[in-house]
Amino acid sequence: MDNNDLNQVKDTKQAYHPAMTGLSAATRELITREGVSMQLSAGTRVFGPGEPCEGLPLVLSGEVRVQMMGASGNEIVLYRIEGGEMCPLSLSCLLTADSHQSEAVVERDAEVLLLSPGQIERLMDQEPAFRQGLLESYGRRLQTLMLVIEEVAFKRMDYRLAERLLQRQRDGQVNATHQDLAVELGTAREVISRLLKEFERRGSVSLERGLIEIRDAETLQGIMARDNEQR
Repeated sequence: MDNNDLNQVKDTKQAYHPAMTGLSAATRELITREGVSMQLSAGTRVFGPGEPCEGLPLVLSGEVRVQMMGASGNEIVLYRIEGGEMCPLSLSCLLTADSHQSEAVVERDAEVLLLSPGQIERLMDQEPAFRQGLLESYGRRLQTLMLVIEEVAFKRMDYRLAERLLQRQRDGQVNATHQDLAVELGTAREVISRLLKEFERRGSVSLERGLIEIRDAETLQGIMARDNEQR
């Protein structure tokens, strides 16, 4: 594939990004020319706490995980950004001229288009379709964050762990370490290890390094049902 073909693929991905919907061809061409296109490997940090916001990342493909670390050292995943989505917390930083409070890490190899603060300001002022797309995406992600708050504040940890195992399983297996799940759920690794050992004792799961096998999904569903009855 030559450079022209690569540029055509990139332009096609950008054209189908929701933020580009409704924009004129001239505006899309301007964004393509001025935006910074980045190919990021899994594990790459996109931004971190205390760093200035250099622009708004539009994820064209792959997946980026956004998380926060508390004073206790525990981390929690706030949300994931997939192809066709943007980072609302970056937008918030741009609008308030504040630094990042969270961390973004590439989870699956990603292609990201970074729009500068000046571009965002101009597009939001001059392109109603772009502004509307960003606000809708921001609103949807705010609802996701509200669900995270609800989980942390009101759901028991055994419920949340059982729920997450059932959500993440593929063919009865969850490829994740205890630390991965601790970050997902915003708790200490020791808490997750203790609960998984209890699940294993009940026959719900079997544990291997980096792998959890679901042995009895009904038992996990029962844990969730009991928690719902108690609330």
